[in-house]
Amino acid sequence: MPFRGTKGCVARRAMRWSFKVARIGGIDVRIHVTFFLLLALFASFYGPQGGYSGTLKVVIFFLLVFLCVLLHEFGHAFAGKAYGIRTVDITLLPIGGVARMERMPEKPAQELVVAIAGPLVNVVIASTLLFVLAVTGNLDFGELVDPTRFNAMWALLYTNLMMVLFNLIPAFPLDGGRVLRALLATRFSYERATQIAATVGQVLALLMGVWALSKGPASLALIAIFIYMGAESESSFVQMRHATSDIPVASAMVTRFDTLNYQATLDQAVDALLGSSQHEFPVLDTNGGFAGLLTKHDLLVALRKTGSDAPVSDVMIRGLPTLVPQMSLDHAFSKIREANVSALPVVDSAGQLIGLFTTENVSELLMVQSALANKPRRFRR
Repeated sequence: MPFRGTKGCVARRAMRWSFKVARIGGIDVRIHVTFFLLLALFASFYGPQGGYSGTLKVVIFFLLVFLCVLLHEFGHAFAGKAYGIRTVDITLLPIGGVARMERMPEKPAQELVVAIAGPLVNVVIASTLLFVLAVTGNLDFGELVDPTRFNAMWALLYTNLMMVLFNLIPAFPLDGGRVLRALLATRFSYERATQIAATVGQVLALLMGVWALSKGPASLALIAIFIYMGAESESSFVQMRHATSDIPVASAMVTRFDTLNYQATLDQAVDALLGSSQHEFPVLDTNGGFAGLLTKHDLLVALRKTGSDAPVSDVMIRGLPTLVPQMSLDHAFSKIREANVSALPVVDSAGQLIGLFTTENVSELLMVQSALANKPRRFRR
């Protein structure tokens, strides 16, 4: 269970299909809609074997497992809080949980603590269950080897142990990958440590995939793909952040772009979309200030649901952070990942919109800078 999504990832799309169910310790807890599909699948598959009571037991056990997943993510969140890192929300997905933090720990020791905190929570849960089983006289290890004897506490104990072992695999985006990087970063640079950890993770993913295709279950191949892509994403992100650490936002922001009025309709937004290659449109309020961002994806979804007469103010993304021209690109890139959007507004000291910062433009800047490697100062203002 990563404490930050893959590819900035799981990101905006996961947020669209999840909803808030609670707020604990200042952290929003969200559940993805597919979570309930998985719950229904488990109940329909295992429930009929025991009738109504069997279905109820399966549902309760399923919820207890995801309670352990939630506690795992809160382990990351509270460890990050100790270093002044706020967790925006925790989303429960069928594959586990994702704690979305404002930023990543910068010191190796801090990243090590934050990464290991989640699995340690599962160790505490497993130890507590083992203690309860011993005190109640149910400490029968035959439960583990006899599939016909099901004990919910033993099953929950086993599940938590598997969570620990799985999450400590030294591969991004799992906790073990971040633990490995933190340890390597004590001897190498952060970028080099990330590269080594990502390579280790990808090699493990390839071996896992080969074994899954030859002997193992097909689900293991999907996990291997997940790990491989996560390692690639983390490595690319760190390399880009390092390459842009000394470049200001003013060098990479888009200065020629269309905006939408707060009272504009989706029909007008479609005209703007078709009339340019722009995919993100800043929405301005009555005073000309930044009010929100309308993306191509949100526009198309809204057209299917509400029609073209709906105002863009009902669809736009609100509450986004703003950037300033002198901010470094690595800082801005971190903010855009934290916000889980593809663009952020750039404003001047008076709060007026002067540019649009997009991940695509940063990539183009790096490609141009690489092509003109002998003239790097051209892009610094």
